[in-house]
Amino acid sequence: MIRFLLRFLGLWILAAAFVWLVIDGTKSIAANALVRTQLRDTWTAIDQNSLARLKPAIEQHAEWLWNPVIQTILDQPTWLVLGVIGSILVLLGRKKKPLIGYGRD
Repeated sequence: MIRFLLRFLGLWILAAAFVWLVIDGTKSIAANALVRTQLRDTWTAIDQNSLARLKPAIEQHAEWLWNPVIQTILDQPTWLVLGVIGSILVLLGRKKKPLIGYGRD
């Protein structure tokens, strides 16, 4: 059941990544230049307050985590971050390969 949920959620996130890739591609064609929508911009467009609340919560537990790690992730394109997360979830939810042979227990 957990594998199904991981695959299901991963495929939905991959679909969202593809949608953001098409959006960035369309904006790039219209602007005649490379346009990338950062995850930070997407997040603030959806809910501005949650990103503002996330920073103190992370700095309270692990001060070193916000500046190099989270800032770098927030500066990446939305489709890239969603694609990586979706791919990881699909890989975690994949079915095990059947074992071949007698020597494996």
